[in-house]
Amino acid sequence: MSFDCDKCGACCKNIRLSEYYTKEFDRGDGVCKHLTADNLCEIYSERPFFCRVDDYYEKFLAQWMSREEYYEMNHVVCDKLKEIDRQG
Repeated sequence: MSFDCDKCGACCKNIRLSEYYTKEFDRGDGVCKHLTADNLCEIYSERPFFCRVDDYYEKFLAQWMSREEYYEMNHVVCDKLKEIDRQG
């Protein structure tokens, strides 16, 4: 089982909202500099650990919540980021 990402890019377009993303990833407007025009990550296989939903769950959260709960939380945040993205 893995996180069902629809590749909308909303998380990568709003990195300014997260304390985990440093200026190293921000292209200057709050968007990850590794996000491509088709909403894919150009460093996907080498992306930071905190971008790896399943790996992050296994390392930090598996003992505290079920994978389904974690995925649901991620989908809620994803929906909020999509709304922010739509509002411009």
